[in-house]
Amino acid sequence: MKRRTLRLQYNAPVTLSLFFLSLAALVLDALTGGWTTTHLFCVYRSSLADPLFYVRLFGHVLGHAGWEHFLNNMLLFLVIGPPLEEKYGSRTLLGGILMTAAISGVLQCLFFPGSALLGASGIVFMLIMLSSLAGMRSGTIPLTLILVAALYLGQQVYGMLFVQDQVANFMHIVGGICGTAFGFTVRRR
Repeated sequence: MKRRTLRLQYNAPVTLSLFFLSLAALVLDALTGGWTTTHLFCVYRSSLADPLFYVRLFGHVLGHAGWEHFLNNMLLFLVIGPPLEEKYGSRTLLGGILMTAAISGVLQCLFFPGSALLGASGIVFMLIMLSSLAGMRSGTIPLTLILVAALYLGQQVYGMLFVQDQVANFMHIVGGICGTAFGFTVRRR
């Protein structure tokens, strides 16, 4: 009888790499007293001549305000990311993540110049909307897309209007729009 051995598999390289980079950013935050998060892992309006602005434009999705913020984002990210990475491929998923990071970073600087943005929530909501397009056939709109969009948008609009917290609901909506647009674009290709 042949004995089988189990090995760990790095099954979703983009998803797992973003997870481990976010974990490293959180550890660096603790080790540097917040310096790395302020200078590398959150985006805010600053000079375009500052090379770190471009690092922050993409790096803000790696930063988190604390363990609870990190866990809330990463639990969903680790559940939704691998199947989407398998479906669309690592390179395509990475393109969607980078696109969403850049768009949300630019919009943060344009519309909210006095505040900073950090966290992977926009990416998570991009993935949620992208996953709601699963199984879409040519000439159809999945009912799951409509339901997820209605519930999701309703929750985010409610949060913007009636809840006073540090949640970037507008950027969640931006992430959802990016995921929907990305899904339709990838589908056409």
